[in-house]
Amino acid sequence: MGELFHSHDALIFICACGIAVRDVAPYLKNKTVDPAVLVLDDTGRFVIPILSGHIGGANRLAVDLAERLGATPVITTATDRASRFSCDAWAAEHNCAISSMKVAKDISAAIFNKDISLSSEFELPEILPCGLNRNDSDIGIYIGIHNITPYKTTLRLIPRIVTLGIGCRREVSHETISDAVKSALEDANIDPRALERVASIDMKSDEVGLLEFADMSGLPIEFYSADELLKVEDEFSESEFVRSTVGVGNVCERSAICCIASHCGKTLETESQDVSMNTGRLVIHKTARDGVTVAAAVRD
Repeated sequence: MGELFHSHDALIFICACGIAVRDVAPYLKNKTVDPAVLVLDDTGRFVIPILSGHIGGANRLAVDLAERLGATPVITTATDRASRFSCDAWAAEHNCAISSMKVAKDISAAIFNKDISLSSEFELPEILPCGLNRNDSDIGIYIGIHNITPYKTTLRLIPRIVTLGIGCRREVSHETISDAVKSALEDANIDPRALERVASIDMKSDEVGLLEFADMSGLPIEFYSADELLKVEDEFSESEFVRSTVGVGNVCERSAICCIASHCGKTLETESQDVSMNTGRLVIHKTARDGVTVAAAVRD
């Protein structure tokens, strides 16, 4: 169990609940990292999530398994039993970071007894889930990439939808890149937990500082050729010096948009294709600091 527990998203026991509890107990950390743990009885009659029902997705997996097996899911979490909105389960399902687990606990306790406020940077559905409303109050949930707290007690759910585009001079350190990124995000009031990947030009694919920054930030990094970057059309801040050096006048803005386009299923095969309008938009235009240029784009 020690080898399995934190190397898998879910563990499914076919045994008594007590056996599963005793097996996993020595390896528990907290609800943000523990995997989903479910128990099935040996006749396949019941599917019981016993750990990480919301963030780990055990409740959702239990319902799916039960449907497939013709079994009964045994869901015991309070918000699910009352059919109320679960902020941590929704965040996990929609790849959102949670600003504070303590506040999330307070929100869950409040929403069990009353409707609370919801606001968002994005368009909300006309009918909100049970437990949420658009009224002003002292406690509520805010969905967005920016550090905004509209309520006295605000839980921020932060979608991981921001791609960093980075250009840099040769042999720049990862500390210098990190400082430039931190400064750009702070100036734009964007929470760094909204980041999902890094992009740059392929000429920087062996840049140690850039690779170390991505690795230490826990972000995948992708590289694009100058030809691919040139096919992205928008109003970019172009530099003739950069163009003469790498073949394209702007690396950071173009690579951020190009990366989002590639992950949204858009192709860059035509010479005149405006991918930015359909796939994302710049939320940080090119900023320069200590030999590093930073931009950021957000996808839909």
